[in-house]
Amino acid sequence: MLRELRIKNLAIIDDLSIEFDRGLNILTGETGAGKSIIIHALSLALGERASGDVIRTGEKEAVVEALFDIPSNLFDRSTLNHLKDMGINIEDGIILKRVIPSNGRGRAYINNSLATIQNLSGLSRTIIDIHGQYEHQSLLSPEVQLKTLDAYGGLLEERQEMKDLYERLTHLKREISALTEKERERAQRIDLLRYQINDIERAHLRVGEEDELIEEEKILSNALRLKELANQAYGMLYLSDTSCITNLKGVITRLREIANIDGSAKDALRSIEDAMPLLEEASYFLRDYREGLDLSPERLDAIQERLHLISNLKRKYGDTISDILRYKEEAVAELNELENSGERLETLRAEIEGLRKTLTERAHRLSERRREVARDLEQQVIKELSMLSMKDSQFSIHIIHEEGEDTTDGLKATPSGIDHVEFLISPNKGERLRPLSKIASGGELSRIMLALKGLLSRGDNIPVLIFDEIDAGIGGMAAGAVGRRLKELSRDHQVICITHLPQIASYADHHLCITKGVRGKRTSVQVKRVEGEERVREIARMLSGDISEASIRHAEEMLRLSAKSC
Repeated sequence: MLRELRIKNLAIIDDLSIEFDRGLNILTGETGAGKSIIIHALSLALGERASGDVIRTGEKEAVVEALFDIPSNLFDRSTLNHLKDMGINIEDGIILKRVIPSNGRGRAYINNSLATIQNLSGLSRTIIDIHGQYEHQSLLSPEVQLKTLDAYGGLLEERQEMKDLYERLTHLKREISALTEKERERAQRIDLLRYQINDIERAHLRVGEEDELIEEEKILSNALRLKELANQAYGMLYLSDTSCITNLKGVITRLREIANIDGSAKDALRSIEDAMPLLEEASYFLRDYREGLDLSPERLDAIQERLHLISNLKRKYGDTISDILRYKEEAVAELNELENSGERLETLRAEIEGLRKTLTERAHRLSERRREVARDLEQQVIKELSMLSMKDSQFSIHIIHEEGEDTTDGLKATPSGIDHVEFLISPNKGERLRPLSKIASGGELSRIMLALKGLLSRGDNIPVLIFDEIDAGIGGMAAGAVGRRLKELSRDHQVICITHLPQIASYADHHLCITKGVRGKRTSVQVKRVEGEERVREIARMLSGDISEASIRHAEEMLRLSAKSC
């Protein structure tokens, strides 16, 4: 349960601490005393968005803290694991805290550990449910009505499965649409890729080929000069009578004679003898090189034509032959993908058809369960409304389908299924059923919402229910009925209710009175628990606007009757 709420520097509140207890907690006070600010403060602690406008004039920041005492078994496993991962121990309670500065970003805490606003709101959804007067209007929405029906029937898991199927079907439809719309572009791209692949494959490129061709072209372009140089060198080295080798042989003959006389010449002789085979080998190279030079202009033309082809391919597909070949591989892969996209279309169509069958089956199964739940909820709401002084009311849940192409039997689907739900009511005997949005007054809508929330709360684990001015538009016997229903709810939940009606306030287990006054030249808000004579006087004030002997007697009688009816 919510044990304590502390508010500092928020709107007209300077420093306020409110303690709550089990059962039915009622907050009352004059209009403008600050009741709505208290609920807003609690909403901030629970993760509602905030702005610096809420900070008390002249202060640097506002702080709101809410202390909860909630058994750990009321949390689902994922929530407990998430809290454990954050290093948060909830055995001694949970403190949700918001700090809202006048400038800069605010801060959020769970048990003094920094948290995100999402952490706060995610955790608070499992422990507290706030029903404000403006929420009544949301009950007029068909989407909210359908969700209410599913929540009552425990159909939220099936609803989620339906949503998953619908989203998968929508995704596949978008993919088919994209493939179909791009069919012309696909055909044009396929033609281009085929041309490019053939263009590259016809060239039969080889990595390193261009460097080899450039080198060969350089040689062929200078073949005559190379032949002349080789011929001259061969003659100088070997062929002429005065060639280097001929002269060297004479040198060797003379050195041998010298060495026979003077041994110091042997090293020189050996060096020249060792050089002789190298010179002879060089002469053979020059002879063969001279004879092997290709002077064919046809070969030069072929090489230059090949280099021109490579240059054109480089201009179109890459800076090197490696880049060109890589481009071809990528083009082949893309071509295969595009050529197979026709098969992908057929696969998608088959998958969609199978998914439509599954969706149709699940949607009808969910629809049938909703109809069963609707029949039960109709009867339960009628009973609840009877208890809330609307005993002649009739309540019906209208479920219809729309034509479409989402299911195999020609129905339109949404993420929640094929059903469109509308709550119908006849609040007075003899009137025909009409949509809730067309007939319900503010007071009737308040009681219908209370009836639904009462029914929904029986099966949930949310321990704290808060009703902010749920009594809007009602009075008299209806107000007393609402008070009794809130009292009954408080047996299984902690209920906190802000009300203007003494008929409701008289059922409180704990009555808190909110007052506004001036302290130190500043307006401030105070909350005080009223009991005994003080409570009688507060009920008397609510009854007549002032406190008189008659209003006090009336208040005492109302409190006595309320206690007796419980």
